[in-house]
Amino acid sequence: MIYRNFSLKQYNTFGLDYRTECFISIKSEDDLINYIAEGQKFPLPWLILGGGSNILFTEDFPGTILHPENEDINIEERTSDHVIVSVGAGTNWDRFVEWCVDNDLGGTENLSLIPGNSGAVAVQNIGAYGVEVKDIIHKVKAINLHTGKEKSFSNEECRFGYRDSIFKHEEKGNYLITRSYYKLNIRHIYSLNYGSLEEEVKRLGAKNLRNIRQAVINIRQSKLPDPGLIGNAGSFFKNPVVSNQMAEELKNKYQHMPMFEDPSGNKKLAAGWLIEQCGWKGKRIGDTGVHEKQALVIVNYGKATGKQIYDLSESVKKSVFEKFGIALEREVELVGAI
Repeated sequence: MIYRNFSLKQYNTFGLDYRTECFISIKSEDDLINYIAEGQKFPLPWLILGGGSNILFTEDFPGTILHPENEDINIEERTSDHVIVSVGAGTNWDRFVEWCVDNDLGGTENLSLIPGNSGAVAVQNIGAYGVEVKDIIHKVKAINLHTGKEKSFSNEECRFGYRDSIFKHEEKGNYLITRSYYKLNIRHIYSLNYGSLEEEVKRLGAKNLRNIRQAVINIRQSKLPDPGLIGNAGSFFKNPVVSNQMAEELKNKYQHMPMFEDPSGNKKLAAGWLIEQCGWKGKRIGDTGVHEKQALVIVNYGKATGKQIYDLSESVKKSVFEKFGIALEREVELVGAI
């Protein structure tokens, strides 16, 4: 389906009422290929938009938005140890996690209740509670928006990094991911060594996929606002990674500063803690502010503009840099002029 002068309020979790000149609902891969062939009919640029949970619009979008809506989940391969499952790009991510747990397939449970659709998770390499989606992605299928040709990207070819992938760099805007393939465990391997997760699982009873999922949901709901009730995009900033030398200097100065080992061999800091130390937690400016329970989350109380949310984030970044000498990086993608 093709819509003109279309409101995006229901398609971004900040709830910002910007519009796009053209909005195309993609029901199938064949639909997308046909639209690409007719590309001259649609205004440029093109933007891929899934659940809108990691995006900040600051103005109306002058081009065409492509919105995948294929929601099927299929078992592609089964062995004694694992199952390969494919999921359409339009599938709500948490619905997929719930499906995995219901089918006793391990690997996604720590990623419960993360907002957004499946097509975006490989782009962002979402992560939570010690697990990243790169740990379970087998491959992704995508269609080239210039040629209409399909291509598969292996896990290695996706070049996953911390909240990063090839689709945010050299292939940005070139491909629309139509289907992702996950290698899920039949013989479960639990990851509980992050934060209070193991403690919450113990409180719920047996150590199993369902209780791990519920524990993650409980923890997230206790700290993070529901986008259905108050506009937000979850974690607005990435957790910064610093050298071991800088980490040691910071620890000497701030003894209670949380630090974690990073796969790079350096140290990862908690951006929320840094922001909180700068006095931003719970602070409100007009109709935007920093969430009262989690300083990593910037919220829209109802009538904030994208520019106002962006300006607040810049003020937060400035404070953290002035106090700690650390430059925070946005996790949220900015779309529009600032």
